[in-house]
Amino acid sequence: MSAPVPFTCSWVSGLLWAAFRRFLAGPAGLADPGPSFRELMEELRPRAAADKQLKQQFLDALRANNAQEVTRILHTGKLDIDTVMEVDDPSMVLASYKQGYWLPGYKLEKSWAMAVHVCAMYGAVETALLLLEAGAAVNSMPNGKTPLHVACETSDADCVAVLLAHGAKVDSLSLSGHTPLHYCVTARSVDCAEQLIAKGLNVNVPGQNTSEDTPLHTAARFGIPELAGLYLAHGASVDALNSLQETPLMTAAFWAFDSREQTYSREHHLVCRLLLDHRADPNLQEEDHKTALHKASWNCDHVLMQMLLEAGADARAMDVNGCAPIQYLLKVTGVRPAATPELCFQLLLNHNAARIYPPQFHKVLQSCHDYPGVLEVLVNSYERLTPTRKWKAAIPDDCYKRHEAFYESMFAVCAHTPRSLLHLTRCAIRAHLGAACHSGVARLPLPPLMRRYLLLDPEGTLY
Repeated sequence: MSAPVPFTCSWVSGLLWAAFRRFLAGPAGLADPGPSFRELMEELRPRAAADKQLKQQFLDALRANNAQEVTRILHTGKLDIDTVMEVDDPSMVLASYKQGYWLPGYKLEKSWAMAVHVCAMYGAVETALLLLEAGAAVNSMPNGKTPLHVACETSDADCVAVLLAHGAKVDSLSLSGHTPLHYCVTARSVDCAEQLIAKGLNVNVPGQNTSEDTPLHTAARFGIPELAGLYLAHGASVDALNSLQETPLMTAAFWAFDSREQTYSREHHLVCRLLLDHRADPNLQEEDHKTALHKASWNCDHVLMQMLLEAGADARAMDVNGCAPIQYLLKVTGVRPAATPELCFQLLLNHNAARIYPPQFHKVLQSCHDYPGVLEVLVNSYERLTPTRKWKAAIPDDCYKRHEAFYESMFAVCAHTPRSLLHLTRCAIRAHLGAACHSGVARLPLPPLMRRYLLLDPEGTLY
């Protein structure tokens, strides 16, 4: 009968363990078999603890910019000047990873770094100078960034100057494919960017990643007019395209609205103004055929819409789905509480935007039923508009009661009777002016009140 399986496994395990201990003990017959495995571990354990403590002391001295303590530790000879340490880095200042890969969250809390990286992270310029003059590596990337990338991200112009003076490469790419210039993302980064450009870094170099943004795209996304102005002054291509065929103008137009805070960014508006002043084309289309005006309309951003329309943006441009900016505006009217949607509709209609197809006007009521100003602007853009059975069904009862006076006036003027002669005259003048309506009305010898009437200023009632 064969032996039971558990007994056999136990016997084999014991045999292997005995052979392993004999191997560690050395060849039989030698006078000095050497230390055992356990003795070696006991010897290494305190040494590892001492090394760890020394690294921690070194790291603390770097953070505190304590050049004297750093010098003392290096003179012990127990720590290499380019030793790699694990550093707390929850904001990923030290780390850069290739796009398209996933890492667990706990891996992103710490980063590998050398001493010069730590100095750049904490602004320890004096200590960084000491390390570099002692021969520390200036272009190493233990976790995907060089010290120059880190110094630019922390907007430390003094540190950037020290690194460049000691051979830092201005065109080095992080693991994610960005140059140091791509990490200049605050107004305090302007001095850093100036130094990089002075050293010959091309302001039009795209990132070697999936987005392929130029530094001007980056300045547009973060809304830094100082950086945008600097890049344009040094020959940045104002209509440069990234991998999605987006221009910096489109990028700034999209990021001008903070959907979480429901606020509009004056800085992004200034970037757009700079780009348009440098002849950015407002009618270029990205891969889905959206223009900057589509993006501004999606944000319900009347300031930017006016800027783009006055620069010649086409209010009738259609995206890949056949939607013009006015359709984008209709979709978001109810979810932009900080916006002034009636002004946005006025701007589009006064710059020759196509009106909503009359039989589909009930869809306007579905989207804008709680915005009487918007409805007034839209209704007044037609010579006449005939209501259908779907109109009242599109207006919730509580909303109708809230704006009852307005809705009563709307249904009254849209009944099967012609509009007033004054309104029909307005429509005739607007039709004659066509695409030049906005600028043409301003030149007419009319009182301001009449001009506002021609430009569809809402009055709170329809007549």
